[in-house]
Amino acid sequence: MSVFVDTSGLLAVLDATDENHKEADEAWLALLGGEEVLTTSNYVFVETFALVQSRLGLKAAQTLAQDITPAFSIHWVEQAEHEAAVAAVLAGGKRRLSLVDCVSFEVMRRQGIRRSFAFDTHFKEQGFDCIP
Repeated sequence: MSVFVDTSGLLAVLDATDENHKEADEAWLALLGGEEVLTTSNYVFVETFALVQSRLGLKAAQTLAQDITPAFSIHWVEQAEHEAAVAAVLAGGKRRLSLVDCVSFEVMRRQGIRRSFAFDTHFKEQGFDCIP
């Protein structure tokens, strides 16, 4: 079974001051030791890398790129997925629903992924199961 890895989950793992760090760290280690196939999108990777570099510094960005990213595959978003996500943002009428989130939902639906490693409540609102 596949699990989609979201920025919110990765940030919680990397940032020891994050309110969800302990729970995220335990869930991440369980995912790494399990049978699940972990995947994310290049949009999530870019978003996460930028936030980690800005908030936590270059060393944390290096840890993300060299130690964490090899644990999952990166799905490269195609034009149709991007266009569907843009349409979803505009149709949703929610200022706080990001393009990256809508791309994630589109990728998950197209790949039949039902679970995400995420603390972002938008995943639950869209009907996905969240780990932890």
